[in-house]
Amino acid sequence: MSEWKARRFWTSASVETVEGGYTVHLDTRAVKTPLKAPLILPTQTMAEAIAAEWMAQAEEINPLTMPVTRSANAAIDKVSAQKPEVVAMLAAYAETDLLCHRADHPQELATRQEAGWRPVLDWAASELNAPLIVTIGVLPVPQPQDSLDRVHQLLSQFDNFSLTALHDLISISGSALLGLAVAKGQFSPQEAWNLSRIDENFQAELWGEDEEALDVAAKKKEAFLHAAHFYRLAGGHEALGAG
Repeated sequence: MSEWKARRFWTSASVETVEGGYTVHLDTRAVKTPLKAPLILPTQTMAEAIAAEWMAQAEEINPLTMPVTRSANAAIDKVSAQKPEVVAMLAAYAETDLLCHRADHPQELATRQEAGWRPVLDWAASELNAPLIVTIGVLPVPQPQDSLDRVHQLLSQFDNFSLTALHDLISISGSALLGLAVAKGQFSPQEAWNLSRIDENFQAELWGEDEEALDVAAKKKEAFLHAAHFYRLAGGHEALGAG
């Protein structure tokens, strides 16, 4: 039996102003989330991006070509229902932040890590008041509780849509600090992505590139850059436009 697929029924997708923000109408029908919640969006630019995704659909709807719609659905259906848990999960990345775990050899890798990651750590210490301790190896080192509390406090201040973007920025990079640096406009999304890949890029230079690994990395990069784009659509830092 062939799999049933949703088919396009609308001729136009329009942005409408509603109480609490903006929504999208397909002809006269308001779009809802998979859990049937109203699709209330924080900015007109996000609503316009979602309307464009719906208008771009062919006869059969392909959700994979609708990343902004999917992220908005996640913000409404998932993050809003469990925001404290999401904040706690993301804040926990600071306990074993990528930028804090260094190689002792080869020296070239250690040098690249220090050169790339030290500016982020210094920024977090001075601007976020969240200094973290650097260690050698992968075993966790106790981080200052005040710093962990500060990261948690910062993340709790983001709205559901911005937090949805931060979920991917942090989980894909493995770094709460890199995610916050992008959100605060300290580093562009591309710069942050490059910093998160120092280890992998060094190994590729040393041993050669693997086709499967390249494919996985490309998909992660696409998701990471989309998260930064979604953050900007949600009303995040204007510097993301240069990413």
